[in-house]
Amino acid sequence: MSLLHEPLPTIRVLIADDSAVMRTELTRMLDSSPQMRVCGSARDGEEVVAKAKLLLPDVITLDVEMPLLNGVEALKRIMRECPCPVIMFSSATRRGTEVTLEALSAGAFDYLPKISSHRAGNAQKLQQDLIEKIEAASHSWLARKRAYLPAPPPAALPVHRRDPDLQAKPRPIPRIIVLGTSTGGPQALQGLLPELPRDLPVAMIVVQHMPPGFTEPLAKRLDGLSRVKVCEARHGQAVLPGTVYIAPAGRQTTLFRIPTTGNLAAGNRAAVRASVANEAARNSHVTHSQSINAHRISICLSDTPSDTPHKPSVDITMRSVAEVFGSLTLGIILTGMGTDGLQGMTAIRDAGGITMGQDEASSVVYGMPRCCAERGVLQEVVPLSDVPRHILEAVHYIHQV
Repeated sequence: MSLLHEPLPTIRVLIADDSAVMRTELTRMLDSSPQMRVCGSARDGEEVVAKAKLLLPDVITLDVEMPLLNGVEALKRIMRECPCPVIMFSSATRRGTEVTLEALSAGAFDYLPKISSHRAGNAQKLQQDLIEKIEAASHSWLARKRAYLPAPPPAALPVHRRDPDLQAKPRPIPRIIVLGTSTGGPQALQGLLPELPRDLPVAMIVVQHMPPGFTEPLAKRLDGLSRVKVCEARHGQAVLPGTVYIAPAGRQTTLFRIPTTGNLAAGNRAAVRASVANEAARNSHVTHSQSINAHRISICLSDTPSDTPHKPSVDITMRSVAEVFGSLTLGIILTGMGTDGLQGMTAIRDAGGITMGQDEASSVVYGMPRCCAERGVLQEVVPLSDVPRHILEAVHYIHQV
């Protein structure tokens, strides 16, 4: 019985913020969790680097704007001299979001936007998100490495695992890719998208959990690094090959079809959908590919459904893509906390599409891919570094000389 009630190990947190009020507020929030203990605090970048070496915390919270040494430079030194999971705090200004993305590229585990904690709703949400992210960070690969846990033997981490049933039957060639990710996603996308060719023959819809104001700078940053075009999705925008559309934060992203012949108004989505449904009923013999060719596929941004834990929701977008493209869909689930994406990846598999997931060894947080793998939804499990190659193989990419 004593083993069943053995307490979880305490997570030691170092708080770094130039505001004494913020340090006090974060300490109060973390003290509410019996699993967490604030082991120290720092007022500037130099101090947090020194205390990271001295105290060896399990997780650090680090403000982007710090005196003497800014948060990003302090982060880089921590990653070089005493690597530790770091959660960044940043403002929601354009400069704040750009610096946050730089911090994620430099090795930050995750981030939280600074919001006013004077309102009860804000304080409660911040506390919930902070505790959740710290718990996840304490189980990340970097935290396990710091704890000197032995790595699994190579045999336990297959480079590539494919459903054997796929070998026996030909697979459809995808016409679209839909990808979902959360914690660790910006770093993963920065490694994946630059490996794709300019003439990628399909479009890609990316759903990355982020607060409003972050997805546009992320899209611009990725566009500057990649050969494919990367943009934040806009309502009514046509879905075209060779383009990656980042779902905007704070909206739900779905697809709808507009017949290439006809005079339906683009804004009248109900009429469009009714027309498409009637056309499908009249032409049940037409293949899914022929149906797609006869329509323009466009992006729909909406505030509904509003009761989902995430906006954008991976599930909402993936189900919509599966509904429009059916078996011609390639679904990919990457690193992230939670279960968002399970329903969407299931819908893609049930529609006859291809489902691929990131493996545990290369995931910052093996949450979203894990739930899909454990439910038997994934047909392929691959390391992040191999995802671009498997995408090109799936879409039968031929380099244009």
